Amino acid sequence: MILRHLRKALLAAGTVVALLAAVLAGTAGTAQAATSLPCDIYAAAGTPCVAAHSSVRALFAAYSGSLYQVKRASDSTTTDIGTLTAGGYANAAAQDTFCAGTVCTITEIYDQTSEHNNLTIAGPGGNGGQDVGAIANALPLTVGGHSVYGVYVTPGVGYRNNSTTGVPTGSTAQGAYMVTSGTHVNSGCCFDYGNAETSGDDTGNGHMDAINFGTECWFSPCTGSGPWVQADLENGLFAGGNGSNTANLGNSSTFVTALLKNNGTSTYALKGGNAQSGSLTTWYNGSLPTTGGYIPMSQEGAIILGTGGDNSNSSAGSFFEGVMTTGYPTDAADNAVQANIVSVGYTAAASSTGALHAVGAGKCLDVPNSSTTAGVQLQIYACSGGTNQTWTHSSANQLTVYSGSSTLCLDATGAKTTAGTKVETWTCNGGTNQQWTINSNGTVTGVQSGLCLDVTGASTANGALAELWTCNGGSNQQWTLS
Repeated sequence: MILRHLRKALLAAGTVVALLAAVLAGTAGTAQAATSLPCDIYAAAGTPCVAAHSSVRALFAAYSGSLYQVKRASDSTTTDIGTLTAGGYANAAAQDTFCAGTVCTITEIYDQTSEHNNLTIAGPGGNGGQDVGAIANALPLTVGGHSVYGVYVTPGVGYRNNSTTGVPTGSTAQGAYMVTSGTHVNSGCCFDYGNAETSGDDTGNGHMDAINFGTECWFSPCTGSGPWVQADLENGLFAGGNGSNTANLGNSSTFVTALLKNNGTSTYALKGGNAQSGSLTTWYNGSLPTTGGYIPMSQEGAIILGTGGDNSNSSAGSFFEGVMTTGYPTDAADNAVQANIVSVGYTAAASSTGALHAVGAGKCLDVPNSSTTAGVQLQIYACSGGTNQTWTHSSANQLTVYSGSSTLCLDATGAKTTAGTKVETWTCNGGTNQQWTINSNGTVTGVQSGLCLDVTGASTANGALAELWTCNGGSNQQWTLS
């Protein structure tokens, strides 16, 4: 019996080493899907995926189904966004076509495993009300050379499945990772992905086993300002050990691989790495918390994304892909998965800077009197090349003016979504009312509202005010950034 188990373990380890070699050999060409993707790697190691979610790519080499569903505000219809090829990347062009001229939200994220553990918008919980879906085009990026969209979580956004199959419960071992971002975070509770309570309530220590990523230091002291890869094991975000772990230095790269694995009875490990290059760093590998209730674990098997187990939903974060496994993955498998993530070439959307020209008027979007005070309503004015007319469209879809401590964002006043809403400068806060899509037809649309940036009354005069209006194809809604 012992020899048979040893032979099985050696075969699994050998398979993962071979997969790692294959993945590393293929890193030179990022546009082509790898032969073995994360869930293939984990399956070969004897720890198969029981949940696999992504809005950007397939996580099995053979997967060719739907990745997520979007719903448009104009008529409440939905469509599924799938892969371009088996084992490939999301067909974001289909989303762009379906959502043209309106706002779309992500209403469902499909599980790519045979367990069908899809995530839908979370309902109320013990510490949070009804959630909403993420704005579908709020997080553009490039993966494998393809333009795709991530899941942009702001406070109040969250997804959940309380009736899963195959997900570890009780003290069954589990592994999980997600690819997230170190640049879109906050200290709100709780940007999690993983195992949670089926009731939506806090049912006690050890009833969760989810990756957390953010700047909330639950158990002080913490090293630096984060964000940290932590374990949400319920009633605490654990940086390692019994909570505080000053050896956990955090990960602040643009794209981050965050990993947690837990054998359910004695040990857990936390790892993090740059999802664009390099290997994983082990932030902690040791005993489960000894403070009561965590040995053994009491996992319940629900899956959450963007919230805490009791639907605490004041967090911000970015989600691109993630899986959960049954069983405790080997380090070799983790390393092979990280190599595959790096190989696909996660890249932030390019930023561009220049004057935002109002085509119909022949003038530029202007901050009156070069004011650096938040709350100034914007106008058009004769182009001067001044800093008050120089705008940057960032990878986060913001349109910013000025730089450094003076940076301000183009903002839909009061986060309103009605025609006639004024636009102004405001302190950048990551809200979707400060996100703008520059479209190929020359329009600039608000991500939150779906309305077009418009020169009021189609005026061509200096000082004419800018506002949001229903898109109509008029020249007063045409803009160029150059």
